[in-house]
Amino acid sequence: MMNIREEAVRMKEAAPEMAASPAQQRNLALTYIAQALEENAAKIAEANAADLAAAEAAQLPGAVIKRLRYDSGKMRDSIEGLRQLEALPDPVGRVLLHRELDEGLVLKRITVPIGVIGVIFEARPDAMVQVASLCIKSGNCAILKGGKETAHTNRILFQLIRESAVKAGLPEKCLLQAELHNEIDELLACDKEVDLLIPRGSNAFVRYIMEHTKIPVMGHSSGICHIYADATADPAFAIPVIVDAKIQYAAACNAVETVLVQRACADTFLPALAEALTAAGVRLRGSEEAAGIIAAAQAQGRCAAGPVEIMPEEAFDTEYNDLVISLKVVEDVREAVRHINYYGSHHTDSILTEDDEAARYFAAMVDSAGVYRNCSTRFADGFRYGFGAEVGISTGKIHARGPVGLEGLVTYKYLLEGRGQIVGDYAGGKRQFHHRDLTC
Repeated sequence: MMNIREEAVRMKEAAPEMAASPAQQRNLALTYIAQALEENAAKIAEANAADLAAAEAAQLPGAVIKRLRYDSGKMRDSIEGLRQLEALPDPVGRVLLHRELDEGLVLKRITVPIGVIGVIFEARPDAMVQVASLCIKSGNCAILKGGKETAHTNRILFQLIRESAVKAGLPEKCLLQAELHNEIDELLACDKEVDLLIPRGSNAFVRYIMEHTKIPVMGHSSGICHIYADATADPAFAIPVIVDAKIQYAAACNAVETVLVQRACADTFLPALAEALTAAGVRLRGSEEAAGIIAAAQAQGRCAAGPVEIMPEEAFDTEYNDLVISLKVVEDVREAVRHINYYGSHHTDSILTEDDEAARYFAAMVDSAGVYRNCSTRFADGFRYGFGAEVGISTGKIHARGPVGLEGLVTYKYLLEGRGQIVGDYAGGKRQFHHRDLTC
């Protein structure tokens, strides 16, 4: 049985070599990974079929089974992401500050990898490729723990990824796969070896990670995303945006969970929206007012929506990850913002409006990592942002926020180069700082 701490110690020793590896070598590893995926597509499909069969036998929810699937489309996305990532500039060694403190005393701030990163992610095979490739590109060593539901798929993907990294000349200990559930607790205890943990999973799971480790944790606990439609929103585009945000991938953390509609347009907008959502297979829940408006429209024969389950106010903090949505009527953008900041998870929230002033207020006042106007919350994704991929979504405000790509996986160090200067000369007034910024 693998000892996670012993492996983490060896990885910590390999981290400086990984950090110092040239960009060409790390990019070559990404090329090899893309080639390996293409060449082993049949083996990967066979492994994924075994995971899907086991999930169906265990009667896992449909939303979970959808996450497990790694078909040709998802593999194509993985390969495209690898190539996009390879084309991005090297995030390591960038000079962020270049300052002469005094003649012959020069300070630089340069980007460096974080070191050893532990990533515990949900049952999505494509996450294995995304996370590993981002860690490689950013010069980090990584301990990867995927969900048990995709054990077969993750195993072959990790094998191909690690073989590709070593083939490119990267350290043998740059990547490690943890497969057993008890290894999570072993990983959480490696606070001297692991520099950062990134958990991807349920709210309860992320809270467990945060409460049982001394290692810094970056991530998000839930994805309670909102869309607010005000009275100026054109239903012709607003309703398709909402439907997309709900059904395009309902199990994702950036799928919309609650729609807020301004009271001034609710009598017409809500029934039309409810009908479109019902046609898309979405189950409706809502406040008593929202349910009443839809029921009245149904009684008048101008709405063919399904029934609306009346929900209590405190239930608006629900993340469904499924084809279910919450509906609520609000007075204006100010009430919408208050609702979002109270019930939301600070992930991604969108306003549908033609009112520039309302849009400015929403952008300034919504306290979320992503604030959108007139578009679907499903755009909150590192690949769609051009990051190549993402290691996760951060709803915190320190170090990284929103989709975490390469920039979120590096930190910086200060390099100071002098010619025998001593602090005593400056403290005693013999010499003085003159602080002159140089070209980075």
